[in-house]
Amino acid sequence: MEYAIGICLGLGLAASCGFRVFVPLLISNIASMAGVVNIGSGFEWMASWPAFAVFASATVAEIIAYYVPWLDNALDTIAIPLAAVAGSLLSLSFMTDLPPMIQWTLGIIVGGGSAAVIKTGASMARLKSSAFTAGFANWIIATLEHITSIVMSVLTVLIPIVMGIIALGVLGYFGYRLSLKKKTGPVKRG
Repeated sequence: MEYAIGICLGLGLAASCGFRVFVPLLISNIASMAGVVNIGSGFEWMASWPAFAVFASATVAEIIAYYVPWLDNALDTIAIPLAAVAGSLLSLSFMTDLPPMIQWTLGIIVGGGSAAVIKTGASMARLKSSAFTAGFANWIIATLEHITSIVMSVLTVLIPIVMGIIALGVLGYFGYRLSLKKKTGPVKRG
């Protein structure tokens, strides 16, 4: 059962990284400092006050940046790999007591992969909004992403198994949408 809880915690928080990179890191930092969750060996630094200062500052900067027109789209280009790294880190930090090869493989594939897929899907929604509204509606998408990341992160800490299942559903939705986009990709002219 501990394995399942760790995997679901990692998956739920990694999926949250797909909406905002630093919110899940901050929430997991606060939850681990409060003793609600246990971070694995080697990742204790994530439950420290210096990490809190870094994650809180980065969270505020990220949230503000997504309200600056056109900066939000530019930020998405670097946020996709950052989300993958943050998702991997969070997954690895909660998948304790697994053999290292399994822990790292699951952390990278499940955590990093799910964060990258969700972030890519969310970025595409912002690009569509920019194209159709000249960026004027992007603040609505940014607000929905902020709320989703916060709620999903908090609920993952409180009810990890349920949120792990929900995260799989969210991942499936974004994966499906991206596969449709790939099938209907740009028209080639010859």
